[in-house]
Amino acid sequence: MRSANPIPKKKNAPPPPSIQERKGVGFKTATNRSIYPRGVPVAIEGIQAEGKRATAGLIMTTEGDPSLSAKVLQLVLLSTYWGMQIWVTFISSFVMDSHLNRHTFGLIQSRLVPFYLHLGSLCAFLNLTLFAVYHPADLLDDREAFQIGVYFLCVSVAAVNAQWFGQMTSEIMADMHLMEQAQGLGQDIGLSTNREAYAKLCETDGRYRRLSGRLWLYRLLSSLCNICCITCNAYSLYYLAENLTSL
Repeated sequence: MRSANPIPKKKNAPPPPSIQERKGVGFKTATNRSIYPRGVPVAIEGIQAEGKRATAGLIMTTEGDPSLSAKVLQLVLLSTYWGMQIWVTFISSFVMDSHLNRHTFGLIQSRLVPFYLHLGSLCAFLNLTLFAVYHPADLLDDREAFQIGVYFLCVSVAAVNAQWFGQMTSEIMADMHLMEQAQGLGQDIGLSTNREAYAKLCETDGRYRRLSGRLWLYRLLSSLCNICCITCNAYSLYYLAENLTSL
């Protein structure tokens, strides 16, 4: 005789999902915020947001907002190089030429100019490095790209002048001074005095004539390089002044 309330049969429990099923249906792992105690997910999200803000701030500082020390350093380097150029090119040369004899003037120039050229090359290289660090190539606009090109041109020309033209000028001048001393020349004040004696030495001595021609060529090339660097630094100062917010 059948019971009035039959006992229902137990259904078999479904098998656990496989790894593929977990990936396909979005199986809940330990990363689900519902398994954490109350308040923990909010704290984790806050830490992640703070880390993202710190990273973004670091990138912004590196790319477009240099520190005050970097600004001061670039200003010091650029003004130092510019001041040396004005002093050596337009002031000291004319003062020494009008007060010193030919050989003393040449001796001072042979010691002063190489130091000036190498120090200028260093200043130009550090200016380029500072500007490139805070202006990544993929974020440059047209003005910044032109400015970094100006810095690169100044570094290249200054390095060539320091390593080649300026060095050759000093060496040729030293050889010519020895030949002039043998003829009793070189004690006259100024480079424009007693030209007849030096012209006669060029006519009678072929080696002195060749050295004189090479000296004129290297002086011309060195002067052109110096003028190029002066122009580059003048534009860099203009660019720097243009980007100042106030005095």
